[in-house]
Parts: sequence; structure tokens; C-alpha cells
Amino acid sequence: MKRWLSAAAVLVLTGVLAGCGAGASSGTESKDAAASAASGEVKKIIVGTGTGFPKVCFIDENGKLTGFDVELVREIDNRLTEYEFEFQTQEFSNLLLSLETKKIDFVAHEMEKNPERSEKYLFNKEPYAHWRNKIIVAKDNDTIQSLDDLKGKKVLTSATSAQAQILENYNKENNNAIEIVYQNGAANDTVSQITSGRVDATLAADFSLSLIDPQGKLKATGEELSQADILFVFRKDDPEGQKLSDAIDEVIKELKADGTLGKLSKEWLGDDFTSEN
Repeated sequence: MKRWLSAAAVLVLTGVLAGCGAGASSGTESKDAAASAASGEVKKIIVGTGTGFPKVCFIDENGKLTGFDVELVREIDNRLTEYEFEFQTQEFSNLLLSLETKKIDFVAHEMEKNPERSEKYLFNKEPYAHWRNKIIVAKDNDTIQSLDDLKGKKVLTSATSAQAQILENYNKENNNAIEIVYQNGAANDTVSQITSGRVDATLAADFSLSLIDPQGKLKATGEELSQADILFVFRKDDPEGQKLSDAIDEVIKELKADGTLGKLSKEWLGDDFTSEN
């Protein structure tokens, strides 16, 4: 079985909105190079992720990169003997650009598939999670139930995130009615910004509210704004990327069938968020 070694220390800087979190400065983690060299057939793959998304991709108290997406990638790597995966951590907003410029080979950061991203990037076919995006407000706020209720209000999000896309699409059709506040990459104050009134709301995936607000100061409100599959992201029109994507799909099917994927979701996210049901 392949082993992972820490190749660099990672500085944790960021807190994130659910599903759109930002990582810290770059760092890498790899397995035993000797085993890889001995086989002569193992292809190294650079996996882009972040370090500031609680329970998804973050640095624990022992300085280890871990979380649902991280441990899932490790499990996939253990089952794909022809590949050697190495993590590279970055700001969330830099991940897709790094993919385009071939600094990384795929992105593992709870990436939601939507039409805008599908035009530019390749997604694998077998989802490893499923999101339902909702509006998040302070627990005592009963005035907001829909995007229309956010007209004239400040809404916090992260640039390039799926939630930002929802807000930006709404604004295109409604004369920029919502004041979008883009989260600073080094910020870790989503809860305080909302409860203090500096912003009125944010958007987040259903599973993530307890992760970003463990003290229960916020709540989800209104109907779901969107549903989406969560997948890994690869470069489009890249034969090697397509080959890797197909191989990962087969492993995800195995992980679903043997219960490993659901177990990882319950361990890290508190419930099984790996299907539409």
C-alpha cells in the first residue's frame, strides 16, 4: 500500500464559506518516492486543494492536511496503483487558474458542477457528494426567505465560488440589486460578519452550516436555490486528464458500493451527503 509523507509545512490563514473556501499558501504532500521510482510505471499527479475549509480540506491540530476531500483523494490514490498523488495547497480562488496553467492536474475542493464551469473545465462523471445551496442568515432573522428578499442587502461570498455565481447571475437579471461582498482570502469571520450586521446573509451548501457555525448562531432559510453534483475538476480537451478522470470514476463507484464513501462523509461531514437522496 502506498504511503503519504508530509513534504512541506502549510501556513493556515483562511476561514471559508461552505463549499467555496480558500486555502492557505502553497504546500505539498507526497508518498514514498522510492516505491514510485522502483516501479517505473507510476505517474505523478498534482492535486490542488485548500487548507481552510473546515472538515473538508484543512490543517488539524497536529499540522496535518486532512478532511473529507483530502482523505477521499488518499483512498482513491491507494486504489489506483498506476498513479502517485501529491497535494498542493492554494488559495481557493487560484485553483482553477492553476489547473488551466498546468500547475496542478485536478482540483479536489468540493467543486460544484454548474453550466459556467462546465464550459471551461472537465468534470469526472461519478459524483462523490451532492449539494443543496441555501441562504444563510442570523438565527433571529425572519425577514429573508428568498433572493428577492436580499435586494438592497449585503451578501457575503467568495470570488469564483458556485455561490458567487448564483448571486452574480441574479444580479445580471435584476440590475445589480444585491450588494455582493467578496470574502477576503485571509478572513475567518463569516459568522461575526452576519451576526454583527456588517452583512445580511451568505449562501452555503446544506452540509456546511454546522462546519462554519458550530455554535449555532446562524440558520438556513427559504427554499433551496440550487442542487448540484460535487466532482473533481480537470483540464478540458486533455487526453491524460480524461484517462485519469475515467479511472477515478471507477474507484468512486467501488467506494460507493463498499460503503467507504458514505463512511467518510459521516466521519467528516456528520451525515451521508454522497447522493441526491
